[in-house]
Amino acid sequence: MRELFARRRFDAVVHLAARAGVRPSLEDPLAYEATNVRGTYALLEAARRFGVRQFVFGSSSSVYGLNARVPFSEDDPVSRPISPYAATKIAGEAACQVYSHLYGMRAVCLRFFTVYGARQRPDLAIHKFARLIEAGRPVPLFGDGRTKRDYTYIDDIIAGVVAALGYEASAFEIINLGESATVELRRLVELLVQALGKRAIIEPQPAQPGDVPITCANIEKARRLLGYDPQTPIEAGIEKFVAWFKS
Repeated sequence: MRELFARRRFDAVVHLAARAGVRPSLEDPLAYEATNVRGTYALLEAARRFGVRQFVFGSSSSVYGLNARVPFSEDDPVSRPISPYAATKIAGEAACQVYSHLYGMRAVCLRFFTVYGARQRPDLAIHKFARLIEAGRPVPLFGDGRTKRDYTYIDDIIAGVVAALGYEASAFEIINLGESATVELRRLVELLVQALGKRAIIEPQPAQPGDVPITCANIEKARRLLGYDPQTPIEAGIEKFVAWFKS
């Protein structure tokens, strides 16, 4: 990082790199700590040494854990994470706050809610389910299929990240970026079936440790501070994803 920052002059850092995913973090928590916590400190320290004034950190809705209040608001407590991944993202947010306080670096932590779209990681539900449905293979459905997620299309997330790059009103903020609408897992599979024009073979599986029953973003703060206004409901987003997938 020191070599990279010494070669270039950066106005801002957008830190999206991480070991992602709840379930893999249960299997290798130390690797998650090394990448997500120490990696974040490495970037913050490089930014401090070379005078970068704006730091945007990609956090996650996972930090809310077993939050009983819906929709999730930025001032809700995050003291009940249920996966190592979530714990590392809480630690990353805390590191950003420390550097903002000590060194005057503006830090904006964006809590992403289930991002999907073109080039999505193949291990995530939408991409994985699409691949299995297209191949006529069984789709593993964990739990009763009633878990709900706030799926957010990638274009809307990018708009929020770009807006955070220009944010100047305060030294430190935590902001939700979501669609602010929930979709049941069963409904998600139905939408994929419709878009792909194929039948889904459902393979029921037990609920997974670390999975939360619902995520839903309160995005009033994002609207107010960033002018954030998501434009892609799940029906349109799935159609766009499938068009990319088939291409």
